Amino acid sequence: MNSLMSKVITFLLLTLALSFHSIADNMQKLGNMNVHYIAISATFLTPEIATAYNIERSRFNGLVNISVMDNTVEGNPAKTVSITGTAKNLTGQKKDLEFTEVKEGDAIYYLGQVNYRNDETIIFDLSITDGKETQTLKFSQKFYVD
Repeated sequence: MNSLMSKVITFLLLTLALSFHSIADNMQKLGNMNVHYIAISATFLTPEIATAYNIERSRFNGLVNISVMDNTVEGNPAKTVSITGTAKNLTGQKKDLEFTEVKEGDAIYYLGQVNYRNDETIIFDLSITDGKETQTLKFSQKFYVD
């Protein structure tokens, strides 16, 4: 299973690096947290990785990946947090998001799923709590059915 988790982390990092936005655009400094985020089509995952993490691999399903780093500590280590939030489209249809925590060595990230239709913009509104402070992350992503 460690090999599979390493593949997932490698995939997610490569996806982040190859996304249409620059890496700087996919990070926000929120209080003592540096929050890195990306939303992609779940079809980018291999069937094995999707099965291992109970992710529905569908052309109408997106994957949201959030990682939080502590910017008050040298080296910005990963932080354990609690994430809640919603996703809504431009017509106001709202869906509550659920995130699953994944730990691999020193890396911690949170995976959530969202349904979409072709050419649909989804607005994410997330609340991130580290036990000391709560911050809000808002971003949008346009999804296409492949």
